[in-house]
Amino acid sequence: MAIILGENRYGKAEVRVFRVTRSGDTHEVLDLNVTVLLSGDFTATHLTGDNTQVLTTDAMKNTVFVFSHEYGAMEPEAFGLLLARHFVSTQSHVSKAEVRIEKFDWDRIISKGKPHPSAFRKSGSMTRTATALVCRDGAKTQDFIVGGLNDLVILKTSKSEFRGFLRDKFTTLAETTDRIMATEVCARWRISASESLRLDHIDWAKNFLNTVDTMLGAFAEHHSHSLQETLFLMGERVLSNHPEIAAIRLSLPNKHHFAVDLSAFERENHNEVFIAADRPYGLIEAVIERDDPKTSSASSGSAVAHTWPAW
Repeated sequence: MAIILGENRYGKAEVRVFRVTRSGDTHEVLDLNVTVLLSGDFTATHLTGDNTQVLTTDAMKNTVFVFSHEYGAMEPEAFGLLLARHFVSTQSHVSKAEVRIEKFDWDRIISKGKPHPSAFRKSGSMTRTATALVCRDGAKTQDFIVGGLNDLVILKTSKSEFRGFLRDKFTTLAETTDRIMATEVCARWRISASESLRLDHIDWAKNFLNTVDTMLGAFAEHHSHSLQETLFLMGERVLSNHPEIAAIRLSLPNKHHFAVDLSAFERENHNEVFIAADRPYGLIEAVIERDDPKTSSASSGSAVAHTWPAW
């Protein structure tokens, strides 16, 4: 039985680029973590050590810095798409370029009651993410974007219950009709170019903010019977309100808050004092997608399922 080289790629991981744009005394900052991955004809370097087809990862790093300087502050989706298109268009043996970006936000420091023009503090826990993928098929290329976020911590103190669940001999959890629901959202949503949708025409900042607001609104307004139900509603609301999004993947850990038993102190705790347990925790994950065979990833054999970047 022959041993062959399977799917492979390489690139430069976590290029930290910090861009300052100056307009007089007022400055804007852009803080990114960029990873570039290339797929294509790299058989020779693996099998014989022939590196003639290998673009150095150092060149990838330098490309990120030069493009940041040349094009200035851009939304991460647009910047990733610019980089991915560059590598596919300039390297004929590259069939796929994937650029993953994390964006770290900075807020202006309030000084003397006003936002300071050039002093900042790093904002909250949420990290915005974006992945751009450009695939070559002969003379044609196809573009994809995966927007997303990590570490969005949200909580509500009402409209959440959990009861009627399966019980076995190891079940000790009590049912509740009034609990704290807390989670730390990791989300990815997929957008692909089509005849009716040009990725270059999308307002990426608006798309990101509106998608996040849609998820948060669904979480806050929904009376939850389970975190699974809430997850599906958040995804369903995003797809209903954003026709450009083909699917959304959500990962929601259940950040448990347990009411403290104060009976030893002759006190009754009416869901007022809790212990926040960091681990272990429940973990709920699912993909919510449109019932469309052209975009569905339900079949692992579909071309789209293999084309989308890891998300």
